[in-house]
Amino acid sequence: MFTGIVEELGEVVRTTETGGDSALVAIRGPLVTSDARHGDSIAVNGVCLTVVDVDGGGFTADVMGETLRRSALGALRPGDPVNLERAAALGSRLGGHLVQGHVDGVGELISREPAAQWETVRFRLPAALSRYVVEKGSITIDGVSLTVAEVGDDWFSVGLIPTTLKLTTLGAKRPGDPVNLEVDVLAKYVERLLGDRLPGGGR
Repeated sequence: MFTGIVEELGEVVRTTETGGDSALVAIRGPLVTSDARHGDSIAVNGVCLTVVDVDGGGFTADVMGETLRRSALGALRPGDPVNLERAAALGSRLGGHLVQGHVDGVGELISREPAAQWETVRFRLPAALSRYVVEKGSITIDGVSLTVAEVGDDWFSVGLIPTTLKLTTLGAKRPGDPVNLEVDVLAKYVERLLGDRLPGGGR
């Protein structure tokens, strides 16, 4: 479990295809690996990965084919920056919201509108996820916990403050770039629990 508060901007060192529709990814991240051990969980652009090795301020992780298909990790190349967060510890502050690290789909940055102190950034999202996104609700974009500002039929927007622009990959994203999206898991649980009571089973 994570909180969507990025701890470190890491860098992809290499990606190696391991056969069977999977890959081994090596990532540099001195902060998140300072106390990392084999088997620990680290979120990479919002995707929960399991550490298989730690070496010299970096770590490697296996990425399954399912993860490559359902996220934007398959597009990463050596030198690409990535948002990193260690799993939350019991008793720590919940600065963002409850994030599982299970990507629900891949969105796309549509536009950026700079303002004096922040930027309004609009994203396209898969139709199947639109019902989980509400104004003033929470959403995770590439591992960053954000508050939804506006919602359309197939898009939503968020406001990015200078700290987020500087310390995460979202500051350098351009229109057309893919992003990993995770909607608020509480919305999915509510839908599941009420599904039998709603017309169409909650769909």
